Amino acid sequence: MNAFFSLVARDLRLAFRRKAEVLSGVFFFVVVAALFPLAIGPEAAVLRHIGPGVLWVGALLASMLTLPRLFENDWRDGSLEHLLLSPHPLGLLVLGKICAHWLVAGLPLVALAPVLGLQFDLPPDALSMLALSLLLGTPVLSCIGAIGAALTLGVRGGGVLIALLVLPLCVPVLVFGAGAVEALGSGLGAQAHLSMLLAMLLPAVFFSPWACSAALRIALE
Repeated sequence: MNAFFSLVARDLRLAFRRKAEVLSGVFFFVVVAALFPLAIGPEAAVLRHIGPGVLWVGALLASMLTLPRLFENDWRDGSLEHLLLSPHPLGLLVLGKICAHWLVAGLPLVALAPVLGLQFDLPPDALSMLALSLLLGTPVLSCIGAIGAALTLGVRGGGVLIALLVLPLCVPVLVFGAGAVEALGSGLGAQAHLSMLLAMLLPAVFFSPWACSAALRIALE
């Protein structure tokens, strides 16, 4: 576990040295959330209806902006080969990189979502549910995106290929994440949607490092 935490700390330090790359996803999320109310108009009922979906789509696209660099920088400077030759399990090291990616690209979105949700006239309980659904859903996006980043490592136009591979797999997360907020607003309860997000999170955390490890070994052969 020392190697796991050391790798997470290393990736966080490298990310904060490249602040432009870190802030690009956050800035994109803020811009998307700010432009939709301006384009649609001030009708409160319409904004409350589309708000959860808009914020979830923005979070999905913002998290994807940093996916091409998840393994690429380590691949270019040779650090990735050292990780493969390390005596520590590669899956555990890959999980550390995924956790670092979520801390940089996912956690800020969770923190900003309730603030941006005020533009859509969402009530306090809906804002809390939005943050909770993002807290459960964004790690799934990072896990699925990591598989796409590993499969397209070293491929020209990898960013476009990641989108083609990842977006269809992220649709269930998007549906249940936004549906949790809508179900709460309609009085149906959001427990079922949160349970589905948790049911997707646990297999994603377990299988994603294994799949990424296999893809990275193939890419470096």
